[in-house]
Amino acid sequence: MEIESTRSEFKTKILRPANSGDEALKAFVVLPKSASDKLPRRGRTTIEGTINGHGFRSTLEPDGQLSHWLALDKQLFETAGVDIGEIATFEIRSVNQEPEPDVPADFEEALAANSDALAVWKDTTTIARVDWIHWIVTAKQAKTRAKRIRDACDKLASGKRRVCCFDPSGFYSKALGAPKTAE
Repeated sequence: MEIESTRSEFKTKILRPANSGDEALKAFVVLPKSASDKLPRRGRTTIEGTINGHGFRSTLEPDGQLSHWLALDKQLFETAGVDIGEIATFEIRSVNQEPEPDVPADFEEALAANSDALAVWKDTTTIARVDWIHWIVTAKQAKTRAKRIRDACDKLASGKRRVCCFDPSGFYSKALGAPKTAE
């Protein structure tokens, strides 16, 4: 996909999360579907762009509605000079090459203990690794996360290069979505 074809300009309202559980999440925006439709995938996607003329690079999260949402951490929120409820101007485009995902320590430890799984892991695509990690970190309970790590290692060790039965967009499973908005 030609990177310029993923470029979008739009204005949207800055939203406050109702209960983010994450102090780093100051605010967020939901991308217009027209902007999201230009991106290469419905799952996690890394973009670069500007908010009110201030440059940033970030990974969009799927909103469960076949679009994406963007977390505005405190630094980006303050740098852009925006406030909750204001309309901000965005220009975004996908990156040339999806960056390697950060491997959570518990998964990295499990991979290190299973040489067959590690070999297949190293031989998969970056997008496949993004999806494996997304599947693991979206578990809502610690025991589910631990099971997903075990299952990932077993599947990788058996030669499976892609996570099976995981909807990275959250649309079909209804498992993923943008934060709830504070009133």
